[in-house]
Amino acid sequence: MGPDDQVFKALADPSRRLLLDRLLVRDGQTLGALESELEMTRFGVMKHLRVLEEADLVVTRRSGREKLHFLNPVPVRLIHDRWIDKYTERRASLLVDLKTQLEGADVTSPTPAPTAQATATQVFRVHIKATPEAVWEAITSPEWSARYGYGPMEFDLRPGGAFRAKANESLRAMGAPEVVIDGEVLEADPPNRLVQTYRMLFDPAASAEPPTRVTWELEPLGDEVTRLTVIHELDGAPAHAGLVAGDDVRAGGGWPFVLSDLKSVLETGSALIPSS
Repeated sequence: MGPDDQVFKALADPSRRLLLDRLLVRDGQTLGALESELEMTRFGVMKHLRVLEEADLVVTRRSGREKLHFLNPVPVRLIHDRWIDKYTERRASLLVDLKTQLEGADVTSPTPAPTAQATATQVFRVHIKATPEAVWEAITSPEWSARYGYGPMEFDLRPGGAFRAKANESLRAMGAPEVVIDGEVLEADPPNRLVQTYRMLFDPAASAEPPTRVTWELEPLGDEVTRLTVIHELDGAPAHAGLVAGDDVRAGGGWPFVLSDLKSVLETGSALIPSS
């Protein structure tokens, strides 16, 4: 069964969709917390979570003795990029808005913002058909990172080294500064793990927040597949949390878009949105 089939299978069950809804409201929950919100046995919740994990829609992390479950939107983003392209997205959006209006909902009402507790850590995962060395190079080389996301990323790969992400031509045309994100390298273990601080400079609210922390983890799966996990710790940074999650469409899609774009470049040689 291919990745798309696993995602569609996972989303086909209403109980699994309800679990994802619960994680959307409050991410990083334990099995016990999720069980308390559903009318099913603990074993039933575990079975559904296992299907969601196999589809990469849920990623688990250990925090002390607890196992926390995080919503991973990247597979949904990949489905979106494959099935709803730039020519049909606007039409689909209009039809969804019409359906919502006819069913009595107020489409102009903003979605309630997640609480600071709910967004303190976000976890994203994608599987890429490439070696860890190739994925590491694509992340840390400005020549490679200029081909996806929002512009080239520059790393001084030593503890205390500088990190800078520069705006691409599209962002600069919209008035973005030359350097849109800065930070400091805390740990570099090529091609396995990279830890850095991360501070957005293009948004006034985000730039006023304390630096956040990003961990990149690369795991080989066989000879030619890498599991890439990005853990973004966002304590005290709600503006960052909304931007990197992709909740604000003006931010361009956050980590789900960046990781999907990285996967596309490494596997096909082309970005999701080719530069003009």
